This record gives sequence, C-alpha cells and structure tokens, in this order.
Amino acid sequence: MIRLLTVIMMAFTSILLVHAQSSDSPNEPEISVTVSPEPAMSLARLENILVALDPQTQANGSRFLLTIEDIQVFVITDVANDRMRVMTPIRAREGIAAAEMTRMMQANFDSALDARYAIAQDTLWSVFIHPLSPLQKNQLISGIGQVVNLVISYGTVYSGGALNFGGGDSGGINRELIEQLQDKGQKV
Repeated sequence: MIRLLTVIMMAFTSILLVHAQSSDSPNEPEISVTVSPEPAMSLARLENILVALDPQTQANGSRFLLTIEDIQVFVITDVANDRMRVMTPIRAREGIAAAEMTRMMQANFDSALDARYAIAQDTLWSVFIHPLSPLQKNQLISGIGQVVNLVISYGTVYSGGALNFGGGDSGGINRELIEQLQDKGQKV
C-alpha cells in the first residue's frame, strides 16, 4: 500500500511538473497522463488473486478457502448483491470478559482498520466486508492480511497490522504480513 501511495504521489507530482512547464512554455505540446482503472472484481479475478496468495486455494462456486500463516481464511461472495466477506473464526464467544470486549471495540475504532472483530453464531470472528465489483486487488490483499493479523494479534495488540488510525486507545503496528501478501499479489 505504501508503494502504491508512493507511485500515485510520484505520478501526481509529475503531472504537476508537466503542467507547470507547459504553462510557462505555451509552444510545447501538452502531455497528459492517463491511469487505467482496474477492471471490476469478478469471481474469476478474485480466484486468480487468491490462488496467487495460496496456490492450494479451494474454490466452491462463490466460496473460497485459503490458508495464510497457517490460518484458514474463508472468502464468501454474493454476486447478486455485489458483496464479499473475508473471515476467519477466532474463538467461541462464551467466556469473553467485558474488558476484552471493550479492548476489541477500541481496536475496531483505531487499529483494526478495514477488518473488524465481530460476533455471529456464538463465535468471535475477524472479518473484512466490502462491495465486490469496486474491490481493487490491493484492497482485497490488504483486507486478507488485516483479517489474519487480527487473529494473530488477538489477546495482545489487537491490530490489523496496516497502521493505527489514531485518536483511539491502541498502539503498536504490525505491517509485515500485509507487505508479504502485497508482494505475492503483484504477480496477478
């Protein structure tokens, strides 16, 4: 993500420089830079990205199972409603102390970022939910990394690993897994 932001900032700076030079020299041709948008996310494209992250990804229609850092990750899509969800169970809901629940809600505010702690069917989950078609490759990869990081950091720093939004109660940053997944996903 940092690399992507750096590339975008470099492109923006180049555009500004070209514009500034062309306004100083009206006789020179104007250069325009066009960035091609990513295609809409489809099940086939989603599967290609997931297989790049884990070649043993199992596909079953609109559902996928892959393993990242020895953690099973489920990716469930609903094409008709243009939604997708990356999720993995953490533990049974029973026995979660109030202080721990408070800590998870604090993390949801500032350090979980795009992933979240959630409870469903008497289970504590780590989830990333996003509309399917506008989902970009790096958003998907980052979301998967954040889901896994929430599982790994559960009980300690409660961090999605990308960065800390700030203004909340969390500290600690763990970015390594997301960068590893971004590198794998660059092949797609």
